[in-house]
Amino acid sequence: MSVKNKEGFAAKCFYGFADIYGGGAFVVISTFYTVFLTKALVIPAVLAGTIPLVGKIWDAVTDPVMGNIADRTSSRFGAKRFYLLLGSIVSAITFLLMWLPFSGGSITARYFFYLGMYMLFSTGFTIVMVPYNALLPDMVDDYTARSKFSGVRMVFSTFGAILAGLVPTICIRNTTSASEYLPVALFFSLLFFAAIFLTFWGTWEKQKQPVRVSIRQSFVQCFTVYKSRSFRLFIIIFLAGQGAADFGTGMAVYYVDDVLNAYGGGRFTMLMGTLLLAGFLGTILFSLLMPRTSKRFPILIGFPVRILATLALLFFSHEGSSFAAILFLTFVNGLGTAASSTSIYAILSDMADVDELITSINRPALCSAMATFIRKIATGFSASIIGILLALVGFDEQLASTGLRQSAHTQAGIAYIYVFVPVILLVLTILAAVFFPLNRREFEIVKKEIARRKGRDTSPTPAEEIKVIEKVTGFAFGALWNENNALKLWVKKEEEA
Repeated sequence: MSVKNKEGFAAKCFYGFADIYGGGAFVVISTFYTVFLTKALVIPAVLAGTIPLVGKIWDAVTDPVMGNIADRTSSRFGAKRFYLLLGSIVSAITFLLMWLPFSGGSITARYFFYLGMYMLFSTGFTIVMVPYNALLPDMVDDYTARSKFSGVRMVFSTFGAILAGLVPTICIRNTTSASEYLPVALFFSLLFFAAIFLTFWGTWEKQKQPVRVSIRQSFVQCFTVYKSRSFRLFIIIFLAGQGAADFGTGMAVYYVDDVLNAYGGGRFTMLMGTLLLAGFLGTILFSLLMPRTSKRFPILIGFPVRILATLALLFFSHEGSSFAAILFLTFVNGLGTAASSTSIYAILSDMADVDELITSINRPALCSAMATFIRKIATGFSASIIGILLALVGFDEQLASTGLRQSAHTQAGIAYIYVFVPVILLVLTILAAVFFPLNRREFEIVKKEIARRKGRDTSPTPAEEIKVIEKVTGFAFGALWNENNALKLWVKKEEEA
């Protein structure tokens, strides 16, 4: 099925529905999964933090394979949409399995049980998000239209994040009770199934010849994606920008509960609600500004504001401080956070075009796979580093499981982690965005050059456009449009086009 008006608001909504899962699943995981493991199941923080990280090693296998499979698939639904249909079921089941309360046995047994469940979830996420991130280039060609589709997608992503941030805080009253997490997981499993299925049902996809590449060769291809200068800078933006968001949500419970002693009385729900509402409003604002400016503009304007608001929290990071002031700073922080996802997924839709100009091969699913892999790396590293940093500042899991406060030294350490780690990542994101070379003008030059290479445009390439193309791709002009750039890690001079 496809909507009748492929430029209308309904089409954009159907495309965006699936990112309720993309945006919501990781908010639940970043905010509560380490808490679930440490406080409810008494797994040491260092071990709990390694579960998402070890899962990323598994992603190093599944993501490029999924990208290769999607690019090779032929289906009457379209290759990407077929996997959305399949993934709607798989993702719902695998998310639910992560939260089964298994408190018996040794710590080692519990660790490996939840590691296995996380790996299953990660596989389900790959089945959905790799094809989904590759879908827009096969739906829409225009730079501005892609910005609008991505903007609406981010509104739904933020809506999913709001639900993921609020529903658990309302339903999970006792963070040390493992059984309180499962009903929340069931609710989100059903929600994610419905959202992904609606995107499958209401989108369309250009039919094209599948790419014929062996699974073994796909592992080489996944690394050749990084040959693009634009993609390398995009990866820094993706990794650092989303890592900053993951650190904020991952440390939020510890910050409010252990530093402010304000988890009860609905105050944590108020804080998360404020953060997510601001993110929702910020997403709408940046989605309206982005088509009129550039896809990196939200980062350049939003992240400096977020840095100031985050640093200001240092003055209120103690028990008894003004909660109204904390809510205000959280609101400003949320506005800035919205800039990250708004920019990132809009930029991602253009990476396959740059890659095609370099390689002569259209492989959007593989570009998506490596971006999805990096997204999971950001989440995995943030969870692992959170566990390590909590251990370094003396976090006591046994003390936490009894509901008692951490030491003053540990409380101060948690506050510093909550503030300074995101700030460092935000600064890195801004620097990468400043140097990112692909805006509307550059994108149009890239598309025009692809048309020349395919014989649809017979005009010569002006010297000025050659300079732009070389800056965007990181390749000499004569070395472009060479499939060896995709199939080989290194290309000899005599093999260059």
